[in-house]
Formats: sequence, structure tokens, C-alpha cells
Amino acid sequence: MLTKRIIPCLDVEKGKVVKGVKFKNLRVEGDPVELAEIYDEQGADELVFLDVTASYERRNIILDVVKRTAEKIFIPFTVGGGIKSLRDIRRILCSGADKVSINTFAVKKPNLIKKAAEIFGSQCIVVAIDAKRNYTELNKPGIKIVETPQGRCWWEVYIEGGRTKTGIDAIEWAKKVEELGAGEILLTSMDCDGTKSGYDIYLTKTISENINIPVIASGGAGKPEHILEVLTKGKADAALAASIFHEGEYTIMKVKELLKMHGVPVRI
Repeated sequence: MLTKRIIPCLDVEKGKVVKGVKFKNLRVEGDPVELAEIYDEQGADELVFLDVTASYERRNIILDVVKRTAEKIFIPFTVGGGIKSLRDIRRILCSGADKVSINTFAVKKPNLIKKAAEIFGSQCIVVAIDAKRNYTELNKPGIKIVETPQGRCWWEVYIEGGRTKTGIDAIEWAKKVEELGAGEILLTSMDCDGTKSGYDIYLTKTISENINIPVIASGGAGKPEHILEVLTKGKADAALAASIFHEGEYTIMKVKELLKMHGVPVRI
């Protein structure tokens, strides 16, 4: 069995790590380079750096922060935000990132996924999917309805940092992304993001069961038990978390100790 990964996330705005609730009311949490070093030392398996307003503000990602972060850590490093071309991908990889995460322009230009995978390799192309529950429009063609304890719903894909709905079903989009050559999916529940109430297990499980590439679960971690749940019941391959690590509530090793105690394979 492959080891499960614990991945701290650095949401960056104007050079500072920020965190909000459901993609809103962002608050400053610290310096990305300093936090990256701390998480590397704590035993993080990977690190994700997302320039959260780059797409919405239609600007390039802050490459100097990417370079400074990459110089300080020794674990795989994924960078996303505002990536809209093969040139952007090349610049980020040349700045020290191991993988890139594409969201908005993956939706707007799906062929970018295919071309990027062919040129740079599927292993470094991550497609981020920001999904939100939709309890209406249930008769819309091309969507997959799922029965959940909260009611029948489907998950709609959002872009531009969660500001723009697309009408695209997240499950169908995940399958399409795999077909196009993405090596991994970073799946964020917009409903759970920053709430610390746990991941959307139904969303994660449904996506994981419909594709064959790894799924990184994101949105909602408030305690180690939530991470255990999404890696087992949610069938995720990795768990992304921000608030619980940024605010010092739990260390990465504390989470891994709990996972190991419950028989989940992790790198200690």
C-alpha cells in the first residue's frame, strides 16, 4: 500500500501567507518562506504554494517568493495561481517548483493540460478543482447527483479563486482531467474550506472512486481525526491542511502518529 501524504498549504497573497473561511475574509498567517522551512523540518511530505488572487487579478505569480521558498526546502513543492500558458509552467518549474497546479485556465483551456503533460510529464501537472455543493439545478444535463446526509446535490466547479461558477460538474471534470493527462487532482471543498469542521467526505470519496490518479483532499481540517477520516473513509491519497498547522494547534508529526496508530501507512 502506498504511503499517505500530509501536505501543508501556503495560500499566499501579496507575499504573505493568508487563510480565510470558504475563500473569504483572508487573514495574514505569516511569511511563506519561514513557514515552508518549519513544515519541512516537521516532516511534511510535500508543500503546496497557491497565489490565491493571481487569476482573479489577472497577473503573474510572484516568482521571487517561489524561488526563495524552493531554496530553503528539500521536499516536493507544488506551485499554483495565475498559470495560463506553457511559458508560465516552464518559468515556475525553472524557479524551483517540482509540480504546478492549474485551475482557472485548465477549465478555460483544457488543451493546456494535455500539452503540459506531453511536454513536462504528467507527474508534475496537478489540476486543482474548487467544488461547491449545489442543491438546485438538479435536472441540469451532464451532472451527477449524489445522495448525502445533507440532501441530494451535485458539486459545481468554481474558478478565479472561488469567485466564478462554471456550471461544470466536478465529478465529470475530474474524469476529463485524467483523460487529458493530469497526474494528480487537488480537490478543495469550498463549503468546508477554513471551517475546521472536517473535509467533505462524500465529495472526496466520490471523486476518488471515479478516477485512477491520486486525489489530494483539501478544505476543512480542524483536527488530526479529520485527516484520518478523509484518508480512510474519503479514500484520498493525500490530505492538504493549512489552519491547524499555521496556528500551531497540531504538528505534522502529531498527525502522522495518529495515522500510524490507526494503521494508515505514512512516512515518519
